[in-house]
Amino acid sequence: MKIVVDTNIVFSAILNSNGKIGDLLLNSGKYIDFYSAEYLRYEIENHYEKLSKISKQPLDKITRTEYFVIKEIKFISEEQIAENLWSSAHDLVNDVDLDDIAFVALAKHLKCKLWTGDGILIRGLNKKGFKNTITTDELLNYRTELEDKNKR
Repeated sequence: MKIVVDTNIVFSAILNSNGKIGDLLLNSGKYIDFYSAEYLRYEIENHYEKLSKISKQPLDKITRTEYFVIKEIKFISEEQIAENLWSSAHDLVNDVDLDDIAFVALAKHLKCKLWTGDGILIRGLNKKGFKNTITTDELLNYRTELEDKNKR
């Protein structure tokens, strides 16, 4: 299964790599292919200080954790996404959060689900007919089902 990962998911994993989100990102490579837009790297870099402050961890610890979290993600250049998908994504996020445009456009480009923890984004996308999102719990259930099948 292909999944596009947005910024809040990666921030959560960096802040708590031992939580559900960190576990999913770090231990699901056998079942899930994670993708994100290059924009995610910019977002992380722009928020190093905030991540350090929230986690009460030094910057070098944040960057080490970031390395392990994002090494499981395949990054796609925004230039590879067709203009019509950008336009469609813009219409979907315009009045919700324009910072999420690259992730929605990439999910449309890859024809896969967007993994986000942003309830406002999910509701805004759903209102406009974009139902191609997945929650952390749904993704965890998916992985658990596949692990159980493989044990039989």
